[in-house]
Amino acid sequence: MLDIKLIRENPEKVKKGIAAKGTSVDLVDKVLDLDKKWRDQVVVMENLRSERNKAVESKNIESGKKIKSELSLLEPKLDEAKKLLDEALGQLPNLPADDVPVGKNEKDNVEIKKWGTPRKFDFLPKDHLELGTKLGILDFASGSRVSGNNFYFWLGAGALLELALVKYAFDVLSKEGFMPIITPDLVRSRFYLGTGYMPKGNEAQTYTIDEEDLGLIATAEITLAGRHADEVLTEDKLPIKYIGYSHCFRKEAGAYGKYSKGLYRVRQFTKAEMFIYCLPEESEKYHKHILDMEEKIYQGLGLPYRILEMCTGDLGAMAVKKYDIEAWMPGRDDYGEVTSTSNCTDFQARNLNIKLKRKNGKMEYIHMLNGTAIATSRTPIAILENYQQEDGSVIIPEILRPYMGVDKIERNDQ
Repeated sequence: MLDIKLIRENPEKVKKGIAAKGTSVDLVDKVLDLDKKWRDQVVVMENLRSERNKAVESKNIESGKKIKSELSLLEPKLDEAKKLLDEALGQLPNLPADDVPVGKNEKDNVEIKKWGTPRKFDFLPKDHLELGTKLGILDFASGSRVSGNNFYFWLGAGALLELALVKYAFDVLSKEGFMPIITPDLVRSRFYLGTGYMPKGNEAQTYTIDEEDLGLIATAEITLAGRHADEVLTEDKLPIKYIGYSHCFRKEAGAYGKYSKGLYRVRQFTKAEMFIYCLPEESEKYHKHILDMEEKIYQGLGLPYRILEMCTGDLGAMAVKKYDIEAWMPGRDDYGEVTSTSNCTDFQARNLNIKLKRKNGKMEYIHMLNGTAIATSRTPIAILENYQQEDGSVIIPEILRPYMGVDKIERNDQ
């Protein structure tokens, strides 16, 4: 949620920022109108309370009863006005940083770096779905039968590969001061709404259990953000750096096409997620830190990649700045997204009421950032496709061999 003071004092700046994200500027005028109505009612309420206090002091019982009756009628109207204001505020996205490239969609994202050289094969490479199926380590047919489309089983070395990737990421990040944490997979609606994950409508991503006000998380970002909801964090405790483990569930409605087959868009996967709480003046530094960690992980795996800076139209509601890493995927002869990192500044903190107490006693909202360490759906795509051999086997990246106990994946007939 944006600071209402910013909207009151600089509405044109807010309009410019949300327009760059493709949001209607009329929302700003709506918020200002609802804010005025709410504040006008607050003034009336405060005046009535003052008159009631005077009536009590002067022992004017009749006047006191009349004012009490007026207050009882006004209070629900005030609550409704605040509810309407908060709902309108909730429709406004965070403002993009001034240096974010302006654009409408993913076509306008800017490539800022490449690492590694895509492998040139002396045979026709297979995609991960064909490789995994023929190796007997990936079973979409059974997953579909048991759970529905876009579910799957990892088998044998495939299961070990998932576990190895998570442990590898945890080991790298633990040494960098990130605290390992395993989160719940279910959260109350306040937390998936507060972190920007829509439960209903065309943008629905969340599987909900409505009778219990619970939803399956799309990422550990939601639970890691919620861990300190309604808390005041002191300056001397920051930064707080988590590396979280969770299963992730996404409806992926409408996810079709050649780039969406196999593991690229699935409804359940495991993910290791970085999350940082920090001082506002340090969030840009820690955003770079998360990106550096993502690069370290993928360089360790020996996977060629590129970094994209998201344009204003592809930032999402929460972020002021966002970077994606795309790994080279020979099966599509192109790069595909494997990580994303966002600086959400104080936007989620306002939604979840997470504050910072300075050493001088000053209170303000904390800054929060997130970033993928490993998603065990898309990273195996890049590993299987880049490390495949002509006979259909797959060499294990050297850094993962201690975790898996083998250096090659070969046919599993179980």
